[in-house]
Amino acid sequence: MGLVVFGVALAYIARPFQIQSGFITDPVGSKTFPILIGAVAVICGLVMIWKPDDEPDWPGLGAFLNIAVSILVMVGFTYALKPLGFLIPGAICTAILSYQISQKPVAAILSGIGLSIGLFLLFRFALRLETLQALPKDWLG
Repeated sequence: MGLVVFGVALAYIARPFQIQSGFITDPVGSKTFPILIGAVAVICGLVMIWKPDDEPDWPGLGAFLNIAVSILVMVGFTYALKPLGFLIPGAICTAILSYQISQKPVAAILSGIGLSIGLFLLFRFALRLETLQALPKDWLG
């Protein structure tokens, strides 16, 4: 599994170098974030290769169902991001993922709203991603 993670991570790192950037880009750029994620995955793969678990405890079917739901939610988030802005899909996505961690609906909703706002502020102002829209363009006039 470590070799698989390592190989996929290397392929993930190689992909951003194929992105053609225009003359107007965000300060972070379209390559930096995927490369950082890939680098973390490379480290994880190397740790699994270097120190494998002798007797891994495989999760039950419910865990794999949660992973499938998480993937569908995140894919839905990516498709909803452009038409709905960041805050609405971000709140829904993080609320669903929070609910999967702890089945407390009110806490999940509050976490979703808080994380959506916090992540938007981080991406928009700390990372200066000027193209990130908070809400649908129709709402902003």
